[in-house]
Amino acid sequence: MNADALLGRLAAPLGVRHPRVLREWLRNLFVLPAEQTRPWPAWLVLLAAPPLRLAARELGVAQPDSARDWIMALLLFRLPLDAAPMPAPRAPLLRALHELGGACAALLHLLLWPFRRFEQLLDRYDFRPASRRLHRFADRVDAVPVPLRVVAGVLCAVLLWVCATTPLGYAEQLLLGALMWTSALMLRRLPGNLPTLVLIAFSLIASSRYIWWRLTHTLDLQTDFDRLFGYGLIAAECYTWLILALGYLQYCWPLHRKPVSLPADTALWPTVDVFVPTYNEPLRVVRPTVLAALGMDWPRDKLRVHILDDGRRDEFRAFAAECGARYLTRPDNAHAKAGNLNHALGQTDGELIAIFDCDHIPVRSFLQTTVGWMLADPKCAMLQTPHHFFSPDPFERNLGTFRRVPNEGSLFYGLVQDGNDLWNATFFCGSCAVLRRKPLEEVGGIAIETVTEDAHTALKMQRRGYNTAYIRLTQAAGLATDSLSIHVGQRIRWARGMAQIFRLDNPLFGPGLTFFQRLCYSNAMLHFFNGLPRLVFLTAPLAYLYFEMHVINAAAATLVTYALPHLFLANLTNSRVQGRYRHSFWAEAYETVLAWYIAWPTTVALFRPHAGSFNVTAKGGLVERDYFDWRIAMPYLVLMVANVVGVALGVVRLVDWNRFEPATVLMNMAWAAYSLIMLGAALGVAAEMRQVRVASRVPLRVPASLYLPDGCALACTTSDYSIQGLGLVASAPVELARGTPVRVLLRHGDQEFSFGAQVAAVQGQHLGVLLDEMSVEQESRLLLCTFGRADAWLDWNEQTTPDRPLASLAEIIRFGGLGYVRLFESLLRGLRRAVATRRAATAPQPA
Repeated sequence: MNADALLGRLAAPLGVRHPRVLREWLRNLFVLPAEQTRPWPAWLVLLAAPPLRLAARELGVAQPDSARDWIMALLLFRLPLDAAPMPAPRAPLLRALHELGGACAALLHLLLWPFRRFEQLLDRYDFRPASRRLHRFADRVDAVPVPLRVVAGVLCAVLLWVCATTPLGYAEQLLLGALMWTSALMLRRLPGNLPTLVLIAFSLIASSRYIWWRLTHTLDLQTDFDRLFGYGLIAAECYTWLILALGYLQYCWPLHRKPVSLPADTALWPTVDVFVPTYNEPLRVVRPTVLAALGMDWPRDKLRVHILDDGRRDEFRAFAAECGARYLTRPDNAHAKAGNLNHALGQTDGELIAIFDCDHIPVRSFLQTTVGWMLADPKCAMLQTPHHFFSPDPFERNLGTFRRVPNEGSLFYGLVQDGNDLWNATFFCGSCAVLRRKPLEEVGGIAIETVTEDAHTALKMQRRGYNTAYIRLTQAAGLATDSLSIHVGQRIRWARGMAQIFRLDNPLFGPGLTFFQRLCYSNAMLHFFNGLPRLVFLTAPLAYLYFEMHVINAAAATLVTYALPHLFLANLTNSRVQGRYRHSFWAEAYETVLAWYIAWPTTVALFRPHAGSFNVTAKGGLVERDYFDWRIAMPYLVLMVANVVGVALGVVRLVDWNRFEPATVLMNMAWAAYSLIMLGAALGVAAEMRQVRVASRVPLRVPASLYLPDGCALACTTSDYSIQGLGLVASAPVELARGTPVRVLLRHGDQEFSFGAQVAAVQGQHLGVLLDEMSVEQESRLLLCTFGRADAWLDWNEQTTPDRPLASLAEIIRFGGLGYVRLFESLLRGLRRAVATRRAATAPQPA
């Protein structure tokens, strides 16, 4: 019997008229024919109608009586917070996987409707009078003498201990969690820092109660294997609680330091040496940084720019001579970047030193913004500004979130450093900073004992009683890492270096630091030990799903009453504090990507702190085609397969092996499913997207003029720029052939500069022009009008969407689904190539 006959025999009993049409099979398998259907009972229609109408309105179902409309709404529903459009896969299975994330997000959106309605009711209430009363109370607290504040702090710590350790019954614990959560939903709408402190208190109470309950009620484990995995899990949870508490301390009240004006007499301004270290970066990456540094607003006789070339390249020497920079090199590359900077330190004599990585282009106002504090505070040894990137990092490029979701570094430079500044604990980040020569020389120059020489240098200076400062104004911008493998390599170096400092020069011990400085530095270093805890969380449910190990000795319902307040309040508080700089659930995604790769280096550094060497982060590269990075993704694939098998075993346990404890099985399955979502997002990042622009485009809207070959001039507005070209929007549609020579006029203040260019693309009023080869003077003028503008980066984050925890969770779910789609697409491409290669190898050769 052939396949068609077999399909016909199977289709006949079901009434499938066209056996090769999948839609008819699905319809006849799951939907009764009209003549066989029966109406619903009247009482069921009465009960089901209101929730169905509500669900239809929430999902946008046009015709609630149409099953097709319901299916379309569930599968194609998208939240407002949407990613950049991705190409739809062609294979039916991949299309189904592509829609899985959206379907899960839609279902979550529907289930959480009551919570959204509650928040909408809260939005109608004016909380401003209550906020003013709270701040008047805070002002009175500020007037309390310091000894009384210390006593108040001790009393708060005692109160937290009492709140954390007081035993409550099941119902009482549930009520406490619900009350704190409801109060937090209202408090998060109050402006100012005082409501933030109350939210932090709620979160600490809920998290401390959870950890205390775990330590005192859930570790009575039965077997040695249970104890091994159970103690590992509680150690990871204690680490997370410690990082949470230290983080709250670190950024509970950001300082928001403002620039200090310089003296009117420029003769009082200090001399500044600008260091631009480079090793193997191409000249096209370094040129803009050097020229922009030379163009900074500072007296010419007090500004010296130095190219520190550890690559000892003739083209760099020639460029330095052409542009007026000083060229410094040394006979060896001892101690990498730190050694390069120390060598230059001995060859110069400026009162202050500004350091820029070779791809960080400063704006013209950099020194005028930063140096004021160095004059106002003679004890200030270092002032740091943010590291800003105008190109997408691998997360932003591969997931399509550039300038829409805050990137990985936004939290540190947007909030953490600002919080450190309150405690006089800002540390040097290697670039975009100004240092005072005297304290730097006192500590022996840039630290060479560890591979994170920047943070270690700041720690050394602060041990000698010097101050550091931070201004959260972007005064320079550079290139992000080009690929996930390079990004991971950079983070491995950071993690190893912080672990080395923690081992060799632990901030908790030794002289010179205040109590809060010790805690801030310690938190910065302990943060990089998250690799092992994250791996524990990704694999913990597998102990039960595989081997039926009970690593938490507690009923599932009791665990939920303690864990949910801890998780909900921590996420709600962090959304309030971090929302502008880190969206909810993205921290887990970042940690999942890095966990495997930083776990081993940090562990080794604790026992062998001198192991490892400095690695240069490559910048300015290309990704010439889409590809899946199988090497970097291998740990994610192993963990994914382990969790998929765990969920499958969970299904078996639920229906057969462990029917006596369904809540425990379901909880572990949900945990493994959450791990799969995060691993899917990691796989999505490992799918590298094509990047062929050598020079990244930066949005900018300023007036310009376009001069055509016939002498006519068009009024234009720039849409974007790079070091190689401009995007323009003309006042009227233009018809120009590709390659037509034109001139572009840009203005900066009262100055006008003209640049030769060729038309690269035209579409209606929109033009793209490629700039002609420029002299050093012309390139300096271009930088003055673009990258070097004082306001170049002030509006950069306007497109970043505010954090909404539920929308962020739905987005992570969708990215998890996208990761699996890209994985299967890559597998199919590899399979096709293997088949094609096999056929080519076995094909008969022509005679």
